[in-house]
Amino acid sequence: MTDDKNVAAELAPSGVLRAAINFGNIVLAQRDPAGGEPRGVSAELARALSRRLGVPLDYVAFEAAGKVVEALKAGAWDIAFLAIDPVRAAGIDFTAPYVVIEGAYVVPANSSLRAVEDVDRDGIRVAVATGSAYDLYLSRALRHATLVREPSGPEALERFVRDKLEAAGGVRQPIVAFAQTRSDMRVLPGRFMAIEQAMGMPRRPQSRGVALHYLRRFIEEMKASGFVAQALAASGQHDAAVAPPAAVE
Repeated sequence: MTDDKNVAAELAPSGVLRAAINFGNIVLAQRDPAGGEPRGVSAELARALSRRLGVPLDYVAFEAAGKVVEALKAGAWDIAFLAIDPVRAAGIDFTAPYVVIEGAYVVPANSSLRAVEDVDRDGIRVAVATGSAYDLYLSRALRHATLVREPSGPEALERFVRDKLEAAGGVRQPIVAFAQTRSDMRVLPGRFMAIEQAMGMPRRPQSRGVALHYLRRFIEEMKASGFVAQALAASGQHDAAVAPPAAVE
């Protein structure tokens, strides 16, 4: 890949590449129990990019995707790992996805809800994390059910249990893990959305697009080389799918 110095100047003008890491999505990022650097595919991609650009890397930790997006206003990060969404795209330029995960619902075991389609009914309350990809999507998709928002995924699940809500929505892996700890909960079959996880950078009107083009080529190379698949496997995320190849102009 070329233009490394130009890209580094545009992408990390401070001389340090600040990578937002969302620990709210366990598929993409996990804390090191020993207190070391973050683990997971997002952190591995950030490390690989910083090495390639020849700039130091600084992780900026967040507990939820919505908080990553909020921090954009303060200019807190240079790259982030988020699900592609048209609302976010107003302020963030995205690559093609590198991982595709699913949005799933958990409901009480005795619930009359049996399929994803059953959830969108009057009187159904669905707990979600504020500003998450599935919150943004369900805000557009649901016509009858009501979303009940909490700052993070774990807090949304707590609210679901505490207030005896009819359902909670989220990334499949943590939803399944949550349901497996409780005999009074079950996960609805199927998915309500495909969540396309991509690398993003702040949209800058003055940018010539050099850095974005570079990031898009970088992500395609990381998928094609097996890097993404290996990073997912190394962090125990065997159920997550590497996104298909995408054309880069």
